[in-house]
Order: sequence, then C-alpha cells, then structure tokens
Amino acid sequence: MIKHEEKYCPRCKSQFECKVGSILLCQCTIINLSNEERNYINEKYDDCLCANCMKALKSEYHNQLFQNKLKNILGVFYKKPNHKTK
Repeated sequence: MIKHEEKYCPRCKSQFECKVGSILLCQCTIINLSNEERNYINEKYDDCLCANCMKALKSEYHNQLFQNKLKNILGVFYKKPNHKTK
C-alpha cells in the first residue's frame, strides 16, 4: 500500500504531499542534496520540508560557505585592534 501524507512545512508552513511510501515520486526528489547540504538542513529541521524550502536552505548553506571563505580571506582587514588597558 502506498503511503502519502499531507504535511505542513516546518519552515514556511505551506502544505505539501509527502510520498514516503513512493519516495521516487515525492516532491523532495527534485532537489539534489550533497551530504553536507543534507546535514546542514538536518541540524535545523527534523521533519520533511517542501521543495521550495529545501532549495532555499541549499542556497543558504552555499551562501554561508562563501561568507566564511570571505571572512577567512579578508578577516585580517576586519579584526578589531587588541587594546590592552593598564
């Protein structure tokens, strides 16, 4: 028996159909995630998300990586001086 379930996305609260019993037909399969992207999402949410939110979180993950790389490269210019008081 195929199990389909109406769910609400915990991020945007929109309703979507989860097809856990027929996973290859589920809306989530249109978003390809690496293990790192999947881990990033799993740290924030512990239930199914709609495809739009998965796509947005995938983008958020890569934006965060990019920002971290920039901080590592340009961090020298943004560090506050270490003032010691006597």
